[in-house]
Parts: sequence; structure tokens; C-alpha cells
Amino acid sequence: MMFARSIVFAVIFYSWSMFLSPLYVPFMLLPRRGFWRMSWMWVRSCLVLVDAVAGIRYEVRGRENLPPGPFIIASKHQSAWDTLIYNKLFEDCAYVLKRELFWFPFFGWFLWRVGMVGIDRAGGAKALKSLVLQVRKGLADGRTIVIFPQGTRTAPGAERPYLPGVSALYMQAGAPVVPVALNSGMFWPRRRFLKRPGVIVVEILPPVPPGLGRRDFERVLRERIEPAARRLEAEAAARFGLDLPATAPAHDD
Repeated sequence: MMFARSIVFAVIFYSWSMFLSPLYVPFMLLPRRGFWRMSWMWVRSCLVLVDAVAGIRYEVRGRENLPPGPFIIASKHQSAWDTLIYNKLFEDCAYVLKRELFWFPFFGWFLWRVGMVGIDRAGGAKALKSLVLQVRKGLADGRTIVIFPQGTRTAPGAERPYLPGVSALYMQAGAPVVPVALNSGMFWPRRRFLKRPGVIVVEILPPVPPGLGRRDFERVLRERIEPAARRLEAEAAARFGLDLPATAPAHDD
């Protein structure tokens, strides 16, 4: 049953996306925010498919921890699902992503047009400076910024260092950083075809207070996200009869 669901989901998801892609090209002439609204319709349809076909629903906890005004979401990243959900939760959000994605036909063009924040991950200090400038502009426009501190998908139970981009934003962007834990990898695993039905939990944690030094910020961010993610993974395993992965070093994508 799970295999059949996964096949049906893949066929519908990719067929629907390929059908819509050329139709979206003329809408790139719209103002950026207008094109974002068009893209939001695709995101919402994909999340409906994830629920109706793959049997994966979601629950959001901790909304009371969101500060007023623009802020930066520093989220755990376990699954492709994470690249969809924040578009639904926060209007006109901007993900921080590797710049190379902009080069992909259709999908990459759309990412660029909606104003996602591209970063050259091999660019060193120059790339961090560009990241801060782009994020400051997005925040000034009232957008929510979403960054994955570990830079790429990390399987449940895996260990991966936090990259310097999120620290640079905390120190220089002048906006609250809100940690978020989730357990999406328990249901939509990284680099796996099979999708497991269940409920993904997204838990918004208290913002990291301003004024910390870089190392203290990195420590506090990790101490908030990682234990919460482990707890959510254990909750998913117990609730849906899944295997709880052992902690292990992560491998690069």
C-alpha cells in the first residue's frame, strides 16, 4: 500500500508540475509579489497532494513564539517537504538556497523570480556579505527569511555542523532568529522514494535573544533545535510504529 501510494504521488506530482511549468512562464512578467502569489497556488496544490495521496499531514506547534515584525526562521532540514511548507505558513517568505538552483530551467527561473536568496556556497566572506545584504533587503520589504543552518537535508538521527551563514545573519541582519525543529524525514525520507503516511510536526521554538556573541549564538541555536528534533522523531516513531534512527555522522549531498 505504501509503495503504491508513493508511485501514484510521484506520477501526479511530477506530471502536474511539468504541466504547469510552461504555463507559468508568461506570468514571470508580473511584479515579483504577484508572481509569488501564482507560485503559492502550486505550493498549496502540492501540499494537498501530499495529504490526499501520500497520506502525510502536518501540525504546527509554538506559533505563540513568533515575534512581531519581520524575522528569520532557522529551521531543521530533513526532507524536500521542508522547501514547501514555509511558503504556506508565512506569506511571501524567502528561502536562502544555493545559487546554482537558479540555473535549472523553469523551476530555477521561478525561484529567482519570486526573490529567493541565492548564495554561492564556495564564495567565502564575499558570499556571506552578499547574503546579509539580500536578507536585509528582504526583511526591509517585510518578508520572512527561511534558512537551513546545516545547509542541506540531514536525515533523522544524523549529525551535521551548523554553517556560518545563520550566525552572520544573527550578528548583522538586525532581526530575531526563530529556531524551528521538525520530523519530516521520518515520513518523507531524504533520497528515498517511499513516503510513509503520518503527521509531520513543525515546532516553532522561542527566538534566540539578541546580543549574544557568535559562538554563544551557535551553541544556543543548536541546543534548541537538536534536542527538539530528536524528541519529535521519537514521538513520530512511537505514534506511527516507525524505526527510530541511530545517531550517526551525516554525508554531504
